[in-house]
Amino acid sequence: MSMKSETYFVHPSSYIDQPCMIGEGTRIWHFCHVMADCVIGRGCNIGQNVLVAPHVRIGDNVKVQNNVSLYTGVILEDDVFCGPSSVFTNVINPRSHVVRKSEYRTTLVKRGATLGANSTIVCGVTIGRYSFIGAGAVVTHDVPDYALVMGVPGRVRGWVCNCGERLRFAGHDGEQTAGCSVCGRRYKCNGLTVAEETEHE
Repeated sequence: MSMKSETYFVHPSSYIDQPCMIGEGTRIWHFCHVMADCVIGRGCNIGQNVLVAPHVRIGDNVKVQNNVSLYTGVILEDDVFCGPSSVFTNVINPRSHVVRKSEYRTTLVKRGATLGANSTIVCGVTIGRYSFIGAGAVVTHDVPDYALVMGVPGRVRGWVCNCGERLRFAGHDGEQTAGCSVCGRRYKCNGLTVAEETEHE
């Protein structure tokens, strides 16, 4: 049944199954279906035609754009952005005639990550903090923190700041450093490991 609350908004064309938890200030727009036993945090924006399947976990301030299905096994931490028509799966080898509900795999999208429009996230992977998955990329393996992933299959093509700007690392063959020209954060890179070097002022 569709429902409204003083603490969050649900468009009348959407369906909210009970029990579920929806945080204060969250907005759920046209033609969505939020299924039982899921959790949606505070201040989220759920766009048109979104499915939130049972047991999905969504953190605070998450933006899910139009035409996204979040299947059982998907966990979105705080501040995640899912672009329009980004795709999740939850079974690695689906067959219509074989029931594999016991084989659902967990897909974890960590805090601050961005999934570009039409990207595909194959189940069982972890998307690192503040990483950026380019439009149309197909992710088949874990993604490091701050990584910029593009292509089919998706590969690390660079690094991005907490604010989403491209980072340019320089230095010796070992540890390299970079500073964001927009927000001033500084980072160090060692192989495929990027970490913030100093606290942002």
